[in-house]
Amino acid sequence: MRIVSILTAVVVMAVLYLGVFERDRLLDFASGDDAPATAETEATAEPVAEAVPSVAVVAQRSQAQVIDSAVILRGRTEAARQVEVRSETNGLVISEPLRKGARVEEGALLCRLDIGTRDVALAEAQARLSEAQAGLADAEINQRAAARLSQDGFASETRVTAANAAVQSARAAVQSAEAGIAAANKEIQRLEIRAPFGGLLESDTAEIGSLLQPGALCGTIIQLDPIKLVGFVPETEVDRVTLGASAGARLASGREVLGTVTFLSRSADPTTRTFRVEIEVDNSDQSIRDGQTAEIYVASDGAPAHLLPQSALTLNNEGRLGVRLVGNDNAAVFAPISVLRDTTEGIWVSGLEEDVAVIVVGQEFVTDGVPVTPTYREASQ
Repeated sequence: MRIVSILTAVVVMAVLYLGVFERDRLLDFASGDDAPATAETEATAEPVAEAVPSVAVVAQRSQAQVIDSAVILRGRTEAARQVEVRSETNGLVISEPLRKGARVEEGALLCRLDIGTRDVALAEAQARLSEAQAGLADAEINQRAAARLSQDGFASETRVTAANAAVQSARAAVQSAEAGIAAANKEIQRLEIRAPFGGLLESDTAEIGSLLQPGALCGTIIQLDPIKLVGFVPETEVDRVTLGASAGARLASGREVLGTVTFLSRSADPTTRTFRVEIEVDNSDQSIRDGQTAEIYVASDGAPAHLLPQSALTLNNEGRLGVRLVGNDNAAVFAPISVLRDTTEGIWVSGLEEDVAVIVVGQEFVTDGVPVTPTYREASQ
């Protein structure tokens, strides 16, 4: 039984050997051509090159154009000003509150506090000033009298010195009383909390009857005209952004706005290593809100680029984005590209020579060096 298995294995191996390594001879034997090849015929025999078929493709001739390249950022809208108006003194609110969303002008009254005993303190300060002024007048009279008597020899230098000291003390009392009046007036002025600039109330002002302490919130005001677009540019592209450059943005709602770069940070964020960019945009109708997401485009120096259909883009074996061109001798060639801008007419790319023929149909069926038979179409089609 074992001998039969061994013989069967030997026969199978022989058949496999003849079928794989002696296939040509078996075919010649089967066709009746069993004449052995001579050394002369083997020496003169030439290998037959297998022709690679040409692939029909559609190509588009493209010439580079200089366009304004843009730095693309993700950012948000931000109010030009935002402040929390707080109380500088304590007191009960006696004014009706203003509701959030209301527009206020600069200097508008937001909260009024009860005067309490502050008017009494002002009256006392005024009374002290009157007394101090009267004392100063008496001291000046005594000073002049002592000076005349001293000149005539009827008063000593000690009396003159005392009179001068009394005048200085009276003047200090007057100044102290004036400072007291100023402090009392300032305290009364603090009872009226007013808007530091025109804008919109983001929160209700303090309710009537509320007790405000120093630092307590009266209301929050934001100014939306002009509004700022805030983005963060990476350090690899920060040199492409300049103050005064034109910029635009597309808001999350689809609205597009235009503005100008007004600020570029000189210090990078320590966490993200990016630089803050601010763009000022007109918002006179108050339609742009604070905190909206925006895709920002900052204009940069012009660069040569080609406008191609998005369908022309492809990937090579390494996953690099590019296009396939009709090269020399009508052979396909892969060329890497960089995307500059996406528009409704097509996509602007850089990295190609000035004049190229881009394969726009059939680029997925050819590789580098494959012969192609291009049919050219106009770029506008």
